[in-house]
Amino acid sequence: MAGVGDLALKFGGLMKKDAVFNPKQGVFGVPISSYGVCLNTRKFVRASNSRIGVKAVMQVGVESSELSRDSKSFEGVLGFDVVSEVELREKGFLGMRKTKLVCTVGPACSSSEDLEKLASGGMNVARLNMCHNTREWHQDVIRKIKKLNQEKGYCVSLMIDTEGSQIHVVDHGAPSSVKAEDGSIWFFTDEKFEGTRPFTIQANYEGFAEGINVGDEIVFDGGMATFEVVEKIGNDLRCKCTDSGLLLPRAKLSFWRDGKLVSKNHELPTLSSKDWSDIEFAISEGVDFIAMSFVNDADAVTYLKNYLSTKSIKSIKVLAKIESLEALRKLEEIVEASDGIMIARGDLGVEIPLEQIPTVQEEITYVCRQLNKPVVVASQLLESMVEYPTPTRAEVADISEAVRQYADALMLSGESAIGPYGQKALSVLRLASSRMELWSREEKGQNGLFQHTNIGVSLPDKIAEQICNCAAGMANNLGLDAIFVYTRHGQMASLISRNRPNPPIFAFTNDSSTRMALNLQWGVTPLLVELSDDMESNIEKSVHLIKNKGLIKTGDTVLIVSDIIPTSTAQTVFQSVQVKTIS
Repeated sequence: MAGVGDLALKFGGLMKKDAVFNPKQGVFGVPISSYGVCLNTRKFVRASNSRIGVKAVMQVGVESSELSRDSKSFEGVLGFDVVSEVELREKGFLGMRKTKLVCTVGPACSSSEDLEKLASGGMNVARLNMCHNTREWHQDVIRKIKKLNQEKGYCVSLMIDTEGSQIHVVDHGAPSSVKAEDGSIWFFTDEKFEGTRPFTIQANYEGFAEGINVGDEIVFDGGMATFEVVEKIGNDLRCKCTDSGLLLPRAKLSFWRDGKLVSKNHELPTLSSKDWSDIEFAISEGVDFIAMSFVNDADAVTYLKNYLSTKSIKSIKVLAKIESLEALRKLEEIVEASDGIMIARGDLGVEIPLEQIPTVQEEITYVCRQLNKPVVVASQLLESMVEYPTPTRAEVADISEAVRQYADALMLSGESAIGPYGQKALSVLRLASSRMELWSREEKGQNGLFQHTNIGVSLPDKIAEQICNCAAGMANNLGLDAIFVYTRHGQMASLISRNRPNPPIFAFTNDSSTRMALNLQWGVTPLLVELSDDMESNIEKSVHLIKNKGLIKTGDTVLIVSDIIPTSTAQTVFQSVQVKTIS
């Protein structure tokens, strides 16, 4: 690509031959010798006919208008999703929302019309809770969402959430929910029966009453209703409701004695036989994420990831749900093993004191960012909107705090799945997160950049990490409009996202799995395009296509990063950072 005032920094290789700069002035204020800046991180051996490889290049220049003289050279389709394109047109680069939004799909929003409204309202990921509904229902929803993506230009990723090995309600005698009144007597049983019985709770686990004593408490879904055990009858329990509330289908049951949790889930495997069946279904349907429930150690995550790598043609990312005290004790190893984390605050709040939830959420978010793993804040963000059309002010503050902590994504559960105001709830998430992002950007300008833990192990990984850290700092300090990343597997897009830069990140990739995985990364807009080994050709083509759409204009300045590794030995520049002003 033709450039004006090209500037190059080399990492273990030669300077670009056409680099022009004044060595006395230095690079970004750092004086250098006439021989350039060289980090001796790797030795290169010149063979008789070999070329010395340039491992990283930083270049500043102006996009030449001559690049688009022959439009036939740049034919192609720019893989912008319709929502991001509209947002960019209306709000400009810095007005684009950075926090991703996850919606749980349920009976209230499973029609094609409702799914499209959620997609157009900003849903980045559709979550299917495998605790509910039939296999056929889930398959129908998956195919509707894929159809929206293919035919109407949306980019909504698919996530299934495993049920996990847990003790929960099978059937409480009503098609949706019933209310348990204070003082009413209920019978808890593991007996298998068809149909319904009044005042009878059917538990899914045969040994659910083992070790439970008279006087112990049974809590529904972390506090939706509470019962006291008044009598043990064989394997069954007779209980009195002490805190009235709604008994939802497949509600989770926890057991308490003298104010302390009686742990029973540790007796169960992390993945049940039903979970494995659901995972096979997810593989066959080509979903993008699997959220793994009740993870207590890294081994279970590693085992599932290895299984998926051998069974699935496409890459499926595994998110570990943090919802137990045991998971908190092994947090760092679970984060390292997983592809991302979901903070399931509802179940987590059953196992730790309520007053600890805010600090634990912040700690998990911090660890995920340090280890460069996306984190989803979930559970009860807008719980009141399951019933009411407006949120409480405290719920809006809760959303804003998660955004201030730089969580990658926020998730709606019952608000979208069973509530009548799912689209309004999504709108609240979108507006509240966008407003808080603006405030956080101003705050960050005063407080400086995030201090990272170095995570690279190999030399190339360390180089890539440092390039991305520097690139994010440059984008902020220079007030650039956008960051373009050319990537096959998304690693450098993720590393830049970790820095939470002010400009939006546009990740150009030719891998559809990478595109859908990046949908969960903070500030990243993934685009599916054709990529070649030629870095300059990739830049020229994509800039041309974006200009043709009117999404970038003369004078806009973008930072360009690439981790495209060439398949041929003729192309040697494969990690580069460039700053381009569009002309």
